[in-house]
Amino acid sequence: MSEDILLREDIGHVAFLTMNSPKNLNALSDTMLAALMAAFDRLESDANIRAVVIRGAGKAFCAGHDLKEMQAARQAPDGGREYFLDLFKRCSAMMLRLQSLPQPVIAQVHGIATAAGCQMVASCDLAVAADDTRFGVNGVNIGLFCSTPMVALTRNIPRKAAFEMLTTGHFISAERAAGLGLINKAVPEALLAAETESLATTIAAKLDTAVKIGKRAFYEQIGMPTESAYEYAGQVMVENMLERDTDEGITAFLEKRPPDWQE
Repeated sequence: MSEDILLREDIGHVAFLTMNSPKNLNALSDTMLAALMAAFDRLESDANIRAVVIRGAGKAFCAGHDLKEMQAARQAPDGGREYFLDLFKRCSAMMLRLQSLPQPVIAQVHGIATAAGCQMVASCDLAVAADDTRFGVNGVNIGLFCSTPMVALTRNIPRKAAFEMLTTGHFISAERAAGLGLINKAVPEALLAAETESLATTIAAKLDTAVKIGKRAFYEQIGMPTESAYEYAGQVMVENMLERDTDEGITAFLEKRPPDWQE
């Protein structure tokens, strides 16, 4: 793994990961996927980090898979079948890891987010984009339906809007992406870094234990029937209530003073 392909900068309790491969628009190459997974492994056990921001160097956030690597794999005797199976398995694992990380993950998006790059935005917990960013799942334009990006996309935006994007290959604007729920908000590019950092630091200032419990519960309950979700969430609330710092937070609120959290 190249140490330069993914940069990390910690500011307070926020880790900023910068995909640093601008020549190929930060494509999710084998090296990039490995670098991201290694970074997530380190972040998972980093008690100092309470929020993560993922961004891209250069003129784009991420243009999806590295098509040159994929075409080169076709030279294998099996036409690339084993490589492609492994590639999409590794990429899917990386996308799932964004949601299994204990810290909330925010995508800071600019330029374009296409195919697996759009999938990455959809897989992050939150996303802030420059208002001139374009989003697309454009594989159909070159004969490759974006089936794996479809999984994350259809869990973020309405079904008909997702199908339109997948079958037309058209880009959508940041304004429409915000309206559909793919991103949280679109801001002028000059404010993108500050707005994303503000969101991250706001989250990082909360009780870390509560946020981590909440993120895990958020994704666990989504796929449950409503009655089961309430039963599960009630159990989570009980465990959260029994935390020492939660007791302190509620007591401090009632006494109208700042909490003395000891995490």
